[in-house]
Amino acid sequence: MALELISPAHNSEMLQAAVQTGADAVYLIAPDCGARDTFSADELIEAVKYCRLRGVKAYVYFGGIVTDEELLRLKSLVVAVNEAGADAAVAGDIGLIRMIRNLTPDLDIHGSEQLAVHNLAGAMAAKKMGLSRIWLARELSLEQIKFICDRIDIEIQVFCHGSQCVSYSGQCYMSAAVTSRSANRGKCMQPCKMAYSYFGDAPAEHLSLKDMCLAQQLGELERVGVGAVYIEGRGKRAEYVALATDMYKKSIKSGKAPSRGDIMKLESLFARDGFSDGYLKGDKSGSMFGIPNEAPDREARSAFSDARKLYQGEGEKPLVSVDMFFTAKDGEEMSLVCRDYNGNQYEVYSPAPGYGKKPTSRNEVESWLRRTERTVFSVSQCHVDIDENLRITPAAVAAMRKNCLEGLALRRRLVPERPSGTWQPGLKRLGFREKPRFALSFLKTEQITPEILDTEPELVYLPLWRMHEDSKIIELLRGRGIIPCAVLDRIISDKDWPEVLMALRELKRAGLEHIMCANPGQAVLLETLGFILHGDFGMNVMNSQSVKELKALGLSSCTLSFEMTFMQMKELSMGLDCEIIVYGRLPLMITENCIIHKHKGVHTCHNGSTTLIDKTGRSYPLLPEKGCRNTLYNAEKLWLADKTADYERLGLRTQRLCFTTENSKECLKVVQAYLGKAEATPERATRGLYYRGNI
Repeated sequence: MALELISPAHNSEMLQAAVQTGADAVYLIAPDCGARDTFSADELIEAVKYCRLRGVKAYVYFGGIVTDEELLRLKSLVVAVNEAGADAAVAGDIGLIRMIRNLTPDLDIHGSEQLAVHNLAGAMAAKKMGLSRIWLARELSLEQIKFICDRIDIEIQVFCHGSQCVSYSGQCYMSAAVTSRSANRGKCMQPCKMAYSYFGDAPAEHLSLKDMCLAQQLGELERVGVGAVYIEGRGKRAEYVALATDMYKKSIKSGKAPSRGDIMKLESLFARDGFSDGYLKGDKSGSMFGIPNEAPDREARSAFSDARKLYQGEGEKPLVSVDMFFTAKDGEEMSLVCRDYNGNQYEVYSPAPGYGKKPTSRNEVESWLRRTERTVFSVSQCHVDIDENLRITPAAVAAMRKNCLEGLALRRRLVPERPSGTWQPGLKRLGFREKPRFALSFLKTEQITPEILDTEPELVYLPLWRMHEDSKIIELLRGRGIIPCAVLDRIISDKDWPEVLMALRELKRAGLEHIMCANPGQAVLLETLGFILHGDFGMNVMNSQSVKELKALGLSSCTLSFEMTFMQMKELSMGLDCEIIVYGRLPLMITENCIIHKHKGVHTCHNGSTTLIDKTGRSYPLLPEKGCRNTLYNAEKLWLADKTADYERLGLRTQRLCFTTENSKECLKVVQAYLGKAEATPERATRGLYYRGNI
């Protein structure tokens, strides 16, 4: 079966461009779910019907992470698009997925890129949550994609064309931190496209990636088991959708890669710095970086005009093939049956024909029946059975054809009856009634001193690999009555999991009992190993349904998103122990590309961190991660030592202080400040989004 091509359709013109140039499916963005100038609720329903008539699948995209209040607002829309015949709902919030699954049990659910599924464990979690398809992270190589496709029975979709984020989708908080417009909620202001400098260097776009183009690799993707590819369209225009869809569809149909000329046309109009296929090839070098730059209209007026002609012609393109069966017998009513290839059919009748001096031939009737211009239909086979000497007028045949095709169009819009489910948010479960316990998170064992342990934290978090390097820390902590918890990397490739599992088994023998999981995949993979599992901030928990879903996945606690406000936390139903980060440099991005290596040209990232400086002079620490990845941290530290009264009454079980670039003395001063025993306010600090919220 050929690859399914999915195109963006954020508004009616983009929808027309996608459908008329050959998209097999479109993703329609629900109102208030990220994109500007998108459909209203009523327009969205009409867009679904538009797609059903033309045989194009309609996938409704419900955006990123949502609040409890937004879940309630989305409830009626989910029901409406299901009743209208949408082919799937696309979601990236695990609480929203839970609601859709309960409300519409027969509606397929696709897991969006927001879930950052980058390994087999993530695919396993998606299947356990009831998803029928997953969008894999765009950072994967062809080999990694094949590994997943070969080992799980779930539809696999990959990103094939358009803008690339330097951070893993669903794990980027930079736009929210800098502008209050959350990438995880579809409002990204793309701070990664801005210029930053290293110390002493001229500003440059160190975080800006070229647009992706996998037009040359479609055959390879199909061979490894990918079922669908999609074109990204955030902020793009209908002409872009038309050109990209037309090029990819022709390549899929012909089985041949597009010409260099076709690709260069797209480059010249929409990606003047060129395209990249580096991730798919496993080449994460500096050649992936560039500045996507759409050509101004005045420089490309003719080309844009040509693009519009692809979808704005005279009338409809005949996208639906039908067979017609016409019968005219002496003394009987004439009949016409139209049947499409989905089994839909419609039949009309007309008064019996008379006789004439010039009888009507079968060829004449067939030629009249085939005049389906300006409709969505074309005639494949036309069967005409008429008695001799009958005189049939063109007007009679035209009327029958018109009525029959209109009836068939109505049949195609009909939605098979789907069972409806029930969903209610449920009663609010109150949280912890006492003062939240302290948890201290460190990046390095050198930050942990006897003095800081004397402050009696209840938990100490340490990266898995740091703990594995010095497993005696487990005995030291347990001896003081402190719970040690190993923190898993947010990104773990399939080839690295055997090493991770081996380290976990060794640490378990050393007395480790608690694991901090970064995503649902890690929880599903580790649920049988006997650890007590906790959920980290990467789960993006922003609503009560997400809390319930994580409990069902076996977690004992979860960390609330630092994109929430205190008021939203207060209203949360806490079916699990909930944790909040109250101090530290918040992680803004995690990159598959090593920015440190890109800058220095050699792999020196293991020797320490560096800093990126924006145009205002703010310095963002860039720290290495295992696997030659980087995490970019906020310029200001989150500081709430003087606001403990505001969050200690929210029902939270744990308050976490996160230490990154601090030395051991600085760590101690901060803890003492939060215990009310010292003053240690940073020179530059932030309250995060806990008070101002995000858009």
